[in-house]
Formats: sequence, C-alpha cells, structure tokens
Amino acid sequence: MTAPVLPAGGSARVRRPRRPRELTSTDVVTAVACLVSSLSFFWVLFYRLTGGIGWFGFGLAVFVGFLVLLFFVTADRFGPTVAVDRVVIALISTCAIALFAALVSIVGYVVVHGLKGLSWHFFFQDQRGIKPTQPASAGGASHAIVGTLEQVGLALIWSLPLGVLAAVFLNESRSKWRRPVRIFVDAMSGLPSIMAGLFIYAVLILPNAGHNSLFNFNGFMASLALSMTMLPTITRTVEVVLRLVPDGLREASLALGSSRSRTVWSVVLPTARTGITTGVVLGIARVVGETAPLLLTAFGENLMNSNPFKDPQESLPLFVFKNIRSQQPALIARGSAGALVLLMLVLALFVIARVIGRDRTVRARRRRPRVA
Repeated sequence: MTAPVLPAGGSARVRRPRRPRELTSTDVVTAVACLVSSLSFFWVLFYRLTGGIGWFGFGLAVFVGFLVLLFFVTADRFGPTVAVDRVVIALISTCAIALFAALVSIVGYVVVHGLKGLSWHFFFQDQRGIKPTQPASAGGASHAIVGTLEQVGLALIWSLPLGVLAAVFLNESRSKWRRPVRIFVDAMSGLPSIMAGLFIYAVLILPNAGHNSLFNFNGFMASLALSMTMLPTITRTVEVVLRLVPDGLREASLALGSSRSRTVWSVVLPTARTGITTGVVLGIARVVGETAPLLLTAFGENLMNSNPFKDPQESLPLFVFKNIRSQQPALIARGSAGALVLLMLVLALFVIARVIGRDRTVRARRRRPRVA
C-alpha cells in the first residue's frame, strides 16, 4: 500500500469511505432544498405561466422533479451509486408515509363517525322493536357481534387444521402431488370471496332449500364460505414459516430415532408456533370484514340468533352494509358504530392471538436462576 502524498507544508487528509445508506444532516438539508426548488419551479410553471393542472398533477410533477433534482445533486457530490440509493430511499419513504396517512385517515374516519352511535347497550341489545326513525343510540348490534364471532370461529375450526396439514404436506413431504396441491392453493388465493358464497349457495343451499334446516341460510353455511377464503391464506403463510425452521433441528430429531411425523409434531410445529399464529391472524383479518359471501349464505337477521346451524344470522359486515347504504342519518350512524366495533374486534383478536403465540422461551430463560 502506497503512503498518501503529503502536500507541501501540511499533512495529508485521508478521505473516509462512505456507505450509501449513511445519512447526515447535510443530506437532509439537500433533500429539503431539492423539494423546495421543485415546488417553487412547478408552482411558477403551472399557476403563474399556465392555467394549472389540478392538485394531483401538481403534486405528481413536484415529486418527480424532486427525485430528479435529488439524483443530480447527490450524484455531483458522491457519485451515481449514492444518488440512486438516495432516490430509492426517498421513493420508499414517500410511499410508506402515504400508506400510513391513508391508514390513519381511514381509522380516524371510522372512530370519529362511529363514536356518535356507540353506547354501552350497543353491545347487549339487538334491533328488536327499533324503527329507522329512532335515534342511533336506540338498540344495539349484539346479534351481529355474536354472529361474527360464531361464523369466524367456525371458519377457523374448519380452516386451521386443513391449512396446517396442507402446509406440512407441501413443505415436509416429497410426494409427487405437491405441485398440483400448490397450484390449487395458489388458485384459491385469487378466488373472489363472492365466488365462495355463490359456490355454497349453488351446491348446498339451493338444492336443499326448504328440506334441510342445516343446509339453508344460516351461520354454518357462512362459515363454510369464509373458510374457503381463509384456507389458502393460512396454508401459504404456514408453509413459508415452516421453510424458515432450520434443517438442523429436523436432522437432529431424526438422528435421535424419531420418525418424520414425530419430528414434525414435536420439533417443527412448536418451533414455528409464532408464525402459525401470524397465519391465523392473517386468515381472520382476511375474512372478518367480508360481506359478499354472507349475503348468499347467512342472509342476515335483525334479531338475536345464537344458533349458527339454524335460521338466518346477522354479522357485523352485514349490519354495516345494510345500515350504511340507507338514507336515514340514524341508520348511517349505527352502521358507522358497527364498523368501529368490527375494528375493535379485529384488534382484540389480534392481541389475543399474539399473546397465545408469543415466545415463552425468553421468559422461561429469564426466570431460570443463575448458577454462580
């Protein structure tokens, strides 16, 4: 390695290599200056020299101009590699902020409008004797809450064992049927939810209407339709999680004399418990807000029906759909309150699932007494 050349009468200044992802205060100032320059340029161009192009076109033009300026300014200082990195960071950060803002606006809208019609008896009363002209505080949605819990719970009972077994088959076996099963699961992932409800309606409800109360409009039929939508989500999520389990654990179990089925049951599945819980949460989130399949299966009812195997049954998505499309302000407020309750229910189910699937080894390790 050659020594740095010393300038006359002074010491050499060694330039430290810089990684592309390192951000300094100068980079932030540069990005802000590029944004202000782009905003000023296009404001003069569209609102002083022309008639304007609308707020969306103006914002898009400002953002594209900001990225172009940021690239050339950064490339002049640090080279094209760092410039590309800065542009990608700006693009991804902007998309993340936009998605977060959209999520906050949706949740905020539901909370603000839902609180107007929400009260304590909303959780304990149904719509018996309630007229559309009565205020939103009259009656409740207990029948819809019970229906949603029962339908989603039954759908989870049908889908979770099948989804885990399918994921184990796809990841742990070497059967020639893995490829057809994976294609079938991928095809079901893109199935519209209304097609699941239409399938249950055409195959089970329509031929047995008036002859068999079990295969009629009820919560059980709704759970079957929801399970068809939930099953591929759980299967694909659990399969990905099982792939992350180290092969060394399987090999150690097999080397100790365990069978492959025992290895899967005692080693692989407990190791992937947290990921399986995530798959359950994603499956519930996939179907808990579905309305289209319930229109063809559960049908809906304004009174309490706690038996999901007989007679039509309400659910929160149906409750929200029926009330929010009305012209009565009281019904719209009830629908907004139902949407808020549905949001709270999803949050509660998510917290419960995370608590059940949390990693207990860290807590057990902390409680273990230290040996001096």
